[in-house]
Amino acid sequence: MRLHLIGMPGAGKTTLGRGLATFYGTPFCDLDEEIVRREGRSIATLFEQEGEAYFREREAATLQAVLAEHERLVLATGGGTPCFHQNLDLLLATGLTLYLEVPVEELVRRLVRAAAARPLLANLPDPQALETRLRETLATRERFYSRAHLRCTGTYSVESIQRLIMHYQTTG
Repeated sequence: MRLHLIGMPGAGKTTLGRGLATFYGTPFCDLDEEIVRREGRSIATLFEQEGEAYFREREAATLQAVLAEHERLVLATGGGTPCFHQNLDLLLATGLTLYLEVPVEELVRRLVRAAAARPLLANLPDPQALETRLRETLATRERFYSRAHLRCTGTYSVESIQRLIMHYQTTG
């Protein structure tokens, strides 16, 4: 089984992904962490030195490589991963894709202290600017996220996601 987690920054993809990988006894991969490992540079440095287009190319290549290397996997994608280079089509074709939908107000609460470390959220002057940026970003990404096999809205846990997956697998 492959499970791909998609959603906005701060949705909890990495935290939940680690727990799901443990539950299912499968490898876990955070795509951004894998890009950093393979490139030998931070995401922020990649954006600064090479630009977003380069990062998105490396992201797509790393996604393809990770999927080729693992038949079983829980994968936490970057927030923008599904939106570039036909990555969403690849995710949908190679595993069960789950959209973690979190209200923007909650994303702001989770990200307000960490925004400076995220290239697409850095340099925002205050929480209101962060909220505006997140709403704009979500508006452009929702059409990709909404194509996921499953959607989990609100609060969730490893157990609730596992029940959702079981229900999906038994009802198709």
